[in-house]
Amino acid sequence: MALFKRRKTGRPGEWFYCLEHHKVEEGPECPAKDRMGPYASRADAERAMETARERNAQWENDPRWSEPSTPRGDDAP
Repeated sequence: MALFKRRKTGRPGEWFYCLEHHKVEEGPECPAKDRMGPYASRADAERAMETARERNAQWENDPRWSEPSTPRGDDAP
């Protein structure tokens, strides 16, 4: 009998996308390290990977985060 149990974070009614099993789950099924969320609805959780790709693309193309390309000379490290 275990004296200390690992508690999974999350509550029923919260939706998550499990990165390990590639499935949507309600509440705390898998460890938090393997989940994205919580999301407000099952549909939002189903789109988790698509949403992440869209946000990554926005970030990569955001001029505020892009470093200006500078030509490197022979003296560049």
